[in-house]
Amino acid sequence: MRSALILICCCLTGVLQAQAPKKAPAAPRAERKVPYAVGERLVYDVSWSNYVSAGTLTINVEAKRPSYNSTAYYVVAQAQTEGILARLYTLSYKADTLIDSFTMLPQRGSVFSREGGRQRMKITTFDHPKKQGRFEMQTASKMVKDVALGTATQDVLSAIYALRTIAPRAGEKFTMPVSDSGWLYQVLWTVGQVEPVKVASGQVVQALRVTPRVTDEKGQAVGSGSVLWLANDGSFRPVRLEASATVGRVVLALK
Repeated sequence: MRSALILICCCLTGVLQAQAPKKAPAAPRAERKVPYAVGERLVYDVSWSNYVSAGTLTINVEAKRPSYNSTAYYVVAQAQTEGILARLYTLSYKADTLIDSFTMLPQRGSVFSREGGRQRMKITTFDHPKKQGRFEMQTASKMVKDVALGTATQDVLSAIYALRTIAPRAGEKFTMPVSDSGWLYQVLWTVGQVEPVKVASGQVVQALRVTPRVTDEKGQAVGSGSVLWLANDGSFRPVRLEASATVGRVVLALK
């Protein structure tokens, strides 16, 4: 009797499976078109306060590779003090990010800094479907913190590439959640007009003026007076950045 029941169940299962409508195959995912490519290298002169040349910042799109069950661009930014300032104050900084080529969202980002004899490593991993992140900071000890993410959260480095991919136009505004050091910020990008901007060589280029307004998790403004200029040539490369800091005005100009 039991064998007969099993046989009937198997037959019914086969009939139901045969009658069930077949699902259409899922459309293949498409990678986003981006205005940059592997090998892009951006080098900036960094000036600060009264120091005409305080250091150099280099940002490279180093690779495009399999990552976290997807494909990602690997972007690395490195900065260090130079000249007289380096003798007075040693700063070495390296940030990297993995940007998913399909979603344009970061998978993982890290920042390593060395100031004098102190060094610090910060790592953030992103689980965008769950809107959760994990932040780790390693100094002499290790700290771990879970982070709630917003929709399409970026890290500081990937945010610039996300803005370039949007291909902003004069008059537009974009709000972008950005996770930094275990905290979630909201960045409102306001795109102004195209204007002439001087780069490190002294050459003048036409660039879109973009003003960020950053607020913290309490809605309080963080910093002020920053302006970013993006090349108006389809690449949307950052050609100049000016930012106010407690140590003075910092200017990055593309070489």
